Amino acid sequence: MAAWMLYPLPDKQMLQLEYRIKNGRRLNLTNPVRFTEKIQWYKCYYRNPLMLQCTDKYQVREYVNRKLGTGQYLNNLYQLVDRAEDIDFDSLPEQFVIKTTDGSSGDNVLIVKNKQELDIPQAIKKVNKWRNRRNYVISREWAYRGAGKSQIVVEQYLKDSSNADEALNDYKFLCFNGKFQYMWVDKDRYTNHTRCFYDRDFKWIPGIDFEYPASATEFPLPDNVTDMVPIAEKLSEDFPFARIDLYNIQGRIVFGEITFYPGSGFHNTTPDSFDFELGRHWKMCNNTTTSPTP
Repeated sequence: MAAWMLYPLPDKQMLQLEYRIKNGRRLNLTNPVRFTEKIQWYKCYYRNPLMLQCTDKYQVREYVNRKLGTGQYLNNLYQLVDRAEDIDFDSLPEQFVIKTTDGSSGDNVLIVKNKQELDIPQAIKKVNKWRNRRNYVISREWAYRGAGKSQIVVEQYLKDSSNADEALNDYKFLCFNGKFQYMWVDKDRYTNHTRCFYDRDFKWIPGIDFEYPASATEFPLPDNVTDMVPIAEKLSEDFPFARIDLYNIQGRIVFGEITFYPGSGFHNTTPDSFDFELGRHWKMCNNTTTSPTP
């Protein structure tokens, strides 16, 4: 109820209020310097219609296919339906993943590791509740505001047998104007979630706390990690900033998602100087409205 009471507030006022409460300081939208400030500026003023396609978990597949000229990096799609009741569970393998096309923050994913143990009526009820959540009412993340239709995708369950919990290592490339500058890796997200930062030369940067604790040890990177760079840069080149998420499963590179507002910009970074360092790479554009690239 409180969220809807705040809905009438203009984006600028709402974000200034949230930033003050969550980050503990005044938000500078006139001359943003910090990375977290520029994320708020992005929400307020940057309007690229391509962002609407990229935040849709189904429509982004066409974007990836078009930009890369191939669909080889896309996960296998089993089904696309309008309602959870329409999912054909009988035709699905024993393991699969269900998600809504308009979800964000990773809270719209149902991982099924054993179909025989799945309570289908409960699963249908849960997934349908995720549809049309309109989380942007509070976050003001414009790219999620334009979803025309909340649908449901069912995809292949990906796992990494080299990890005890089979969770995938998630490689997240921070790209500014189509150039990769930093990458972080998320590991053990279901047990002991830690994060490891690397620079563009893949040199480990210890001690960066960014939403989740920094790993005490360096994560070993896949042998073909450099092959991921041109993929990330190509997918990000239409935007001043984009985070490109990729998986690398024993050498197989798989597209995850494109994110424009990491953590919604409501997080404090340790050390604080790294917030400025990321912001330094983000060159603000003069035009706040742009048209999609042909």
